[in-house]
Amino acid sequence: MTPSLPWSFDSAQARVAEVLSRVNADEPVLRHAFTRMFETLALEQSSGPTAHTSHPLSGALVSVKDLFDVAGFVTHAGTRFMADDAPAEHDAAAIRRLAEAGAVLIGHTNMTELAYSGLGLNPHYGTPESVLYPGCIAGGSTAGGAVSVAAGAADIAIGTDTGGSLRIPAAFNGIVGFKPSQSTIPQQGCKPLSQSLDSVGPMARSVEACRLAFQTMRDHPETIERHLEPSFVVPDNYGMDDLQPEVAAAFEHSLTLLTEAGYTVERRSLQSLEMLKTLAIWHFSAVESRAYYDEAYRHQHAKIDPRVSSRMARADALSAIEYRQTLNLRSQLIDAHQREMQGKVLLMPTVPVLPPRVSELDDDDTYTRLNLQALRNPSIANVMNGCSISLPLTHEQHTIGIMLSAATLSDQGLLDLAQRCEALFLP
Repeated sequence: MTPSLPWSFDSAQARVAEVLSRVNADEPVLRHAFTRMFETLALEQSSGPTAHTSHPLSGALVSVKDLFDVAGFVTHAGTRFMADDAPAEHDAAAIRRLAEAGAVLIGHTNMTELAYSGLGLNPHYGTPESVLYPGCIAGGSTAGGAVSVAAGAADIAIGTDTGGSLRIPAAFNGIVGFKPSQSTIPQQGCKPLSQSLDSVGPMARSVEACRLAFQTMRDHPETIERHLEPSFVVPDNYGMDDLQPEVAAAFEHSLTLLTEAGYTVERRSLQSLEMLKTLAIWHFSAVESRAYYDEAYRHQHAKIDPRVSSRMARADALSAIEYRQTLNLRSQLIDAHQREMQGKVLLMPTVPVLPPRVSELDDDDTYTRLNLQALRNPSIANVMNGCSISLPLTHEQHTIGIMLSAATLSDQGLLDLAQRCEALFLP
């Protein structure tokens, strides 16, 4: 096993027992990371006679965002109103493929209710904290998944990404988060937030681990991919004007590392991102979450986090015509962005700030401002129907995420490029 993949079938059972012991002891770094452990299942998968496979994921510990069905367990999606639902009868399609490869499912991880925020707070099941920055948020919505990896309780975390929900928590916890092209991994058995923007993907400590999870979960691996030009564009008209000084310094350091390694990095204005400023991105989650969860919204409203229900309520202000216009504009933006980028890679800080303290988010206005700020940069790839990855970079004792984004179906090329950048960014 290579150093970047520190698991094996032979060690899996002992590692499962260790993780269960840490969670049962309420270890502070893992507090609120899991909503439930799959104790019996994990022990069976790590020791059963058919558990050992020749697949590279054999013995890897995998945590599962509580949006995905795992047979025998209730899928809460971070809510109280689903707490009494019947247990799932089957694994979600992506999760089944991991289990069939020999991965060990360790537990459901905590998340923002319905995945409706980039900050990771949950008033029902607690809010995990950043492993790198104690007392600060872990980022969301796949908050517990990122903590499970960063704290060593899982090798890979499976989550979703609607506007950055894999990449934001990856950036806030110093790990890798990969949002694949939406069409590559099936969403069967995964509860949606926005069916227009949702993607399924992994987080891990390395690009290689994310690649293995992606290749295992994906459909049609023989699909012909788009050509990826290994050169970078940094936009000077979107997402770069309010960087926290520590983030700005670390990002500039990443540019130095890339240019010294021979990569081309150009700064220029992107008209497609200027157009993006006119798109009401909130329409997607507001309308589409209401379409899926409207019965609960109407009949169990008191059980929903007020910060989630207030965002769902905004759907009532939209007409069908306005929503259709939003869909049309998005389609135009996708085409314009792909023409403008010409196969190059968009390079930005994943999030413009370091993770804020949990206590700062008690104020609703601060919460709203920071949520929009966290989602702004990573949501570009969701709106533009692309693929995107966040890589950790530490500079002057501060760790941030460096985000590489490319056109849809450029996944393998992006992972290859990210792996080369990862080697440059390592301390």
